[in-house]
Amino acid sequence: MPNKVAFNEEYPLIAESDKLYERARSIMTPVTQTLAKGPGQYINGVAPKYLKRGKGARVWDVDGNEYLDYNMAIGPLSLGYGYPRVDEAISAQLKDGITFSMMHELEVVLAELVHRVIPNAESIRISKTGADVTSAAVRVARAFTGRNKVLCCGYHGWHDWYIGVTSRNAGIPEAVKELSATFDYNDLDSVKDALDEDTACVILEPFVFEAPKNDFLRELKEVCAANGTLLIFDEMWTGFRVAVGGAQEYFGVTPDLACYSKAFANGMPISLLTGRRDVLSLFQDEVFFFTTFGGEALSLAAAVATIQEMIEKNVPAYLAEKGKKLKDGYNTLAAELGIAGVTRCTGFDCRTMVSFDAAAGNPLELKSYVQQEMIKRGILWGGFHNMSFSHTDEDVDYTLAAYREVLELLKAAVDAGDVADRLKGKPVEAVFRKVSNFNMKPVIKA
Repeated sequence: MPNKVAFNEEYPLIAESDKLYERARSIMTPVTQTLAKGPGQYINGVAPKYLKRGKGARVWDVDGNEYLDYNMAIGPLSLGYGYPRVDEAISAQLKDGITFSMMHELEVVLAELVHRVIPNAESIRISKTGADVTSAAVRVARAFTGRNKVLCCGYHGWHDWYIGVTSRNAGIPEAVKELSATFDYNDLDSVKDALDEDTACVILEPFVFEAPKNDFLRELKEVCAANGTLLIFDEMWTGFRVAVGGAQEYFGVTPDLACYSKAFANGMPISLLTGRRDVLSLFQDEVFFFTTFGGEALSLAAAVATIQEMIEKNVPAYLAEKGKKLKDGYNTLAAELGIAGVTRCTGFDCRTMVSFDAAAGNPLELKSYVQQEMIKRGILWGGFHNMSFSHTDEDVDYTLAAYREVLELLKAAVDAGDVADRLKGKPVEAVFRKVSNFNMKPVIKA
């Protein structure tokens, strides 16, 4: 019988997942289309590799095992799987069509709604993915300022201008790499050191897990403005989640441009670029940014329904409430068990991260052990709590009960020094994404 969201006696059987994986390996390189969803992010031999369906805050894998999901499709599912209002909007639009030969009225409806809720949305562009709009923002910033260089902090997608600063930068010309640099979050001096007369824009995630300190975002805006550099917020994670209007509403700091995806269409592929009309007006005749599927109507319908639901139900407050209960509960358990120095949960309440101290052992092995034991208890866990409107108090209570058992096991393993021996399979792999220690300066030409 497949495992449930329960304290199961055994680890889940994943035979069908493994069969699919072997089929994929023969023709796909790599097998995953999204790095964070791939098998390298889950302990091999215990975690499922393929999911089949979802409802609310739960998913079922291809073997029929049921899990409480805190990954939520790596962020887009702000309301939950199969959310009725959104699915009904998609179904209604499907009857009329998906993609058309001319513009669709929902483009205007969505733009008007976004204009109303996002502070900087004087003008709006619609596309499909986060990387689309971050790259469009950089391009139009370069055109508007007549400058070339980009400073970034966080993760901004797969395009050349950003990936050149990561360890996965093969295939990027050196000339392109030299135009991008990184800075440390909450370190205004690292920005000032890197800014020069050829810096077109500064792009950053308004926060990842660390909160801004010493009015960092407002100070950053002033420094950029003084230098004639545009400020871009990458709000893939913060937008519509920390507040309906995103981090710019939450912190009261309005960037020149802002980029959104994930949360505002509850799983449908769509993204937004918002910002100053004088900047975005360059897309009219001078800067090219168009895509065949930018006006795809199912995603537009989903976005309108999702945003309306977020406004009417005050979804950000709900996410914060449930997320805080989970974060505080985790840290209380760690303290009670005497392992607060081994693991902790941090971040803004709507999205938190569990981390492990390297002094206690290999962090990837510690994470893998916790993941292994959470999966046994019916929780699909990747180290994050991406909260959705479908997560209930009962879900949080069950998760904390599971954490109590699992953290007791972790303490015993750390005390015995045999975490690796307790793993049932290959541990999770590291990814190139950084959340701190950015300090790559621009290349200085002689």
